[in-house]
Amino acid sequence: MIRTDFSDDDAWEAVCAASVATSPEGFEAHLLFISDPAFADLTVEQVMALPGAQHYNALYIVDHDTISGRETPILAVDMTREPGRSLRVVPAQMQSIENNLEIFNMDFSEFADAADPDGVFRGFADIG
Repeated sequence: MIRTDFSDDDAWEAVCAASVATSPEGFEAHLLFISDPAFADLTVEQVMALPGAQHYNALYIVDHDTISGRETPILAVDMTREPGRSLRVVPAQMQSIENNLEIFNMDFSEFADAADPDGVFRGFADIG
């Protein structure tokens, strides 16, 4: 997870902690946190072009919308099937996306298609 907004250190720390918190089912996201002022204000395209970015299934970006948003929705960007396709994810659902993409259990599109109309993934709706 790469930080591109440096306006609030406390918010960054809170997003990091919430992103790796254990889910009620016992799952945790396994994230590398990158907080380097050299990445301040990078665009999605610039983050995607960073050396090594192509080695990841998805990139997770903490940008201005994350830091200023009530739900602190993290920007998730597909790097495999539809590079550049994105959605936002609330930190409490980070483990769902990260775990499933890491083991190739699901495609990014399944999460993007399940996002709410505002483009934020808050989990899969219970059916029943």
